[in-house]
Amino acid sequence: MADVNRGNRPLSPHLQVYRPQLNSITSIFTRITGNALLVGMLLIVWWLLAAAIGPEAFATADGVLTSWFGDLVLFLSLWALWYHTLAGVQHLIWDFGHLMDIDSTDMLSWAVIGGSVVLTIVTVLVI
Repeated sequence: MADVNRGNRPLSPHLQVYRPQLNSITSIFTRITGNALLVGMLLIVWWLLAAAIGPEAFATADGVLTSWFGDLVLFLSLWALWYHTLAGVQHLIWDFGHLMDIDSTDMLSWAVIGGSVVLTIVTVLVI
């Protein structure tokens, strides 16, 4: 039943009311990278299934995965994997109740961003 005294106010604050914070942006990117990893995995599964189906199917899948588009998707998937992993460690630290003040959360968020970029570049250079 609606509250008649409420007037024309929104039920809860909307996104346009708040200024995005680093912590909220990194949290949103954690969800985005988790879903994006599914796309990369689907491409790899397609490549493996094509290898099992036959040479023509494999040639098509391999052509896509070794093209500039495939390289870009796999590179971004690698970054997403590192980002999602480091963000998971960040949330694990918070689950134990550590580093939850604003300065520490900002520091951890920057560590997730910077660490994911550095680890992606190191992984590409090593492999």
